[in-house]
Amino acid sequence: MKKQISRFTYITLTSLLLFVSCVDDDLPGVGDLPDFTNPTPFYNFSDVSSSEFDCNDVEISANYDFQFQAGSNLAVNGTQYEWSVTPDAGVVLINKDLPVLEQQIDAQLATVVAIENEIAKIEFKLPCETNQAKIDVLEAQLADFKVQLQIEQDALSDETLAAVADLQAQIAALPAATLQDQELIFSFPGPDTYTVGLTVTDDLGKSEYTEKLITVNQAVPQIPVPEIGEPSFEDNSLFDGTGDGRDSWRAPSSSRWGSVFQINTDTNPVDAPNLPDGRQAAKFPADGTRTGYQEIEVTPGATYVLTYFSAFEENSFGDLTVSIINTNADSLADAQLDANIIAQRTDNNIGRVDNVFKKHALTFEAGTNESVIILLRGSGVESRLDAFDISVKQ
Repeated sequence: MKKQISRFTYITLTSLLLFVSCVDDDLPGVGDLPDFTNPTPFYNFSDVSSSEFDCNDVEISANYDFQFQAGSNLAVNGTQYEWSVTPDAGVVLINKDLPVLEQQIDAQLATVVAIENEIAKIEFKLPCETNQAKIDVLEAQLADFKVQLQIEQDALSDETLAAVADLQAQIAALPAATLQDQELIFSFPGPDTYTVGLTVTDDLGKSEYTEKLITVNQAVPQIPVPEIGEPSFEDNSLFDGTGDGRDSWRAPSSSRWGSVFQINTDTNPVDAPNLPDGRQAAKFPADGTRTGYQEIEVTPGATYVLTYFSAFEENSFGDLTVSIINTNADSLADAQLDANIIAQRTDNNIGRVDNVFKKHALTFEAGTNESVIILLRGSGVESRLDAFDISVKQ
């Protein structure tokens, strides 16, 4: 009986081996399947354009540069990239490493570049400045900066100069950008709508194409940030190095607008001031008789964010109001008419900690105005304001 079972087992195994040897591994679902998957191309881009205008908003130069980076779903197979752009007339290709190397040069020459930027700012302002006192100050500052620039250039070490020369050599040796680069910069000739396409091909010769419409907008002048005189109420902070911290905040008529605020000086040690900025703040007595008035230039149509800090005494209720007023207002009474209030914020001392400063923000639209009034008022308790700042809301 045991011999019959062993014989049966042998026959079964032999039959199984013969069956397996007859299987065709080319049958569907058996063995290696062919790859029918095409690559999925995509790309990202960023606008790195730059432009320059003079103080009369006349365009000096504009570079309509966009940086593109290609990608696909393929993580292992090698890929080839092919860009296309329509219309292509006047489009220039730039090696992606050029701006990186230029930034490294600026880093090596950081102090020199900082002074050059200050010189550029003054040279931008001078042609349009009409106040002779400011012109005199700007020209003196310009002369000082040029002297400083020469000193810093002469003081550059051999090591720094060698590093700069090496980076300049790397720039000179950069290969020309091509439409086959995975990452490159397109410098468009001007505003228009361009079709930028990308074809990705894998090692098996399979390819796929994608495209996007890229809108290049006309360069426009950057909205200038308004200047606030004595924003932190510090002595000697006017453009000419003078001022008692509140000269910029005096109303054209104290009888119509109220007397200018007082100045509070922080007497803590030099290394431990309590104010948000500097050692002086605007102080408003509890009787509400003091105000701050300053007219600033704005750009029609622009939106601005005004920030500042407030602090209160806690012995009774008090509040502080910061208003943006239309220049049609000719008195404190006019400034409280709805028609003349562009924006306004009132804060009080409820829940506040005695003499601890808190930051606030007031957003306003210039509308058709070319200038507005910043008006400061307090009442009920002694209070303080400090560290005004303004920015353009993008």
